[in-house]
Amino acid sequence: EYQIAKKEHGTDFLMDNRHLWIRSSRQEAILRVRSEIEQSFRDFFYARGFTLTDSPVFTPNACEGPSELFEVKYFDDKAYLSQSGQLYLEATAAALGRVYCFGPTFRSEKSKTRRHLTEFWMLEAEAAYMGHEENMRLQEDLVAFVVARVLERRAGDLKILERNLEPLQKIVTPFPRLTYDEAIAKLQTLGSDIKWGDDLGGDDETILTKQYDKPIFVTNYPVEVKAFYMKPDPKNPKVVLNDDMLAPEGYGEIIGGSQRIDDLNLLEERIKAHNLPREAFEWYLDIRKYGSFPHSGFGIGLERTVAWICGLEHVRETAPFPRLLNRLKP
Repeated sequence: EYQIAKKEHGTDFLMDNRHLWIRSSRQEAILRVRSEIEQSFRDFFYARGFTLTDSPVFTPNACEGPSELFEVKYFDDKAYLSQSGQLYLEATAAALGRVYCFGPTFRSEKSKTRRHLTEFWMLEAEAAYMGHEENMRLQEDLVAFVVARVLERRAGDLKILERNLEPLQKIVTPFPRLTYDEAIAKLQTLGSDIKWGDDLGGDDETILTKQYDKPIFVTNYPVEVKAFYMKPDPKNPKVVLNDDMLAPEGYGEIIGGSQRIDDLNLLEERIKAHNLPREAFEWYLDIRKYGSFPHSGFGIGLERTVAWICGLEHVRETAPFPRLLNRLKP
């Protein structure tokens, strides 16, 4: 008899039979929405003159530090599965100006939250001569475009998912912006025990986003809690020119972006301060050494975006065959 009967099944059973579960009308609808979002990503960047330049999955070093990496044997050497294609994009941006990559990325953090997958897809964009403000405008234009496309072309699938369309219909630019300082102050008034210098956790993001009916930007985080390549704010070197875009309805971060350090000496200092091996980043330093230029970029997580637009409780339904901390099959 067919494995999935017309009765309630537990999540573990359904995930063990994911190869059959995806035949259900709900799962089909989610995967069609996912496909529409992927296509809308590509259409958006193609229309704006970005060149697709895919980054490698095997990398010799970490992008944001040695944690959360999967180490693999690479012939007689070792390599890591990519946690981001950004560093390579910075190199191709020096050649082509406006570029993006779109592919799988891997994080080995032992997280069991409803927002995390071990393997997920991320689109990353990088543009020469794009500053912090323009970077955020590009991000909000992208998200508004994607939501409008799904509402237009996948209304039937959203109906199958019983998605309330009203919140999605409010997603028009511009999006609200909060500095990190403002976000911390607001969170404290809303009962959070977060302190200045802490990174925002999932609960903090949920509290913040429930105050708004659009995605919000949180900008200018402390230097200490962000990646080594982010450019300090010239007006306040204690913070960086970065942004996290948090989706409404409690879905949390879907985009992380920043202006990159374009000064060779400062980048060398930051690599040293983060205790990263200089030799692994010599090629990355060359991007500044041989003709530096201001540039910015961001990454948007596909599965979190799908979860938000579909109104799903857990990110595990957003991928045909999700990989989680405790799941490698089927």
